[in-house]
Amino acid sequence: MGSLEEDELVRMVQDFIESESTSPISSTSSNCHALNHQTQYFILQDILRSEGDTAEEGKVLKCVFKHMRGRQSAQKTSLSRWLVMRMKMDGLNASICHTSWSTSLGCPAGEYEFIEVITESESYANPVRLIVDIDFRSQFELARPTQHYKELTDSLPVIFVGTENKLCKIISLLCSAAKQSLKEKGLHVPPWRTTTYMQSKWLSVCRKEHEHYVGAKGDVIGVEHDDLIGNWVPPLLKPKKRDLGGGSGLSSQLSNMSVNCC
Repeated sequence: MGSLEEDELVRMVQDFIESESTSPISSTSSNCHALNHQTQYFILQDILRSEGDTAEEGKVLKCVFKHMRGRQSAQKTSLSRWLVMRMKMDGLNASICHTSWSTSLGCPAGEYEFIEVITESESYANPVRLIVDIDFRSQFELARPTQHYKELTDSLPVIFVGTENKLCKIISLLCSAAKQSLKEKGLHVPPWRTTTYMQSKWLSVCRKEHEHYVGAKGDVIGVEHDDLIGNWVPPLLKPKKRDLGGGSGLSSQLSNMSVNCC
């Protein structure tokens, strides 16, 4: 056998050995990602299917669906107030809640609005707080999602009715999946997609708006505002002493804002 043929044979054997040694690793990594994605999906479905932390959840959800059928085209703000009016006429203790929060570590200031329903439950000594959001799914959407993350968000309900406990589980899972999706796309996690920011929407300090109606059509006759303190408040960003050395105060602030809250 000639020298050239021997060199080609050696090269072919080396290529075969390298392909055999690397393919199982690549396959294992791919299988792990697929398994992790399936696990996240099934966990989310279990959370969404759980009826409840409270039996009243199904009652409120049925009421919301009854009134919301065919009315998704209106603006969220006016639609929320219309829905609260109808829920009150059905005997539910519903109200509009406005949340607002200040800038915290890696989390910009913001505000949000949703519906709150206070229910009595035989399973609990104290009243149960249910959160109703008629535009829930869109709060978790990303501009360039991976296929796995899109499957997760597509399985979220457009209208959410549930306890704070259920909501916190969904936020934790979706924010983790969003971080993974953005990483796979080579993108940074924006501060409005962190766990802290998403929790602030529904769980920070809120002002509850009580609306009173009279008449067969439920005309509004008065609005009353109560300040409520939520159970969860995002960590505040403590001011630092100005560094008079070579460092830039602006660069220090930008460094602080780059911390990931997920």
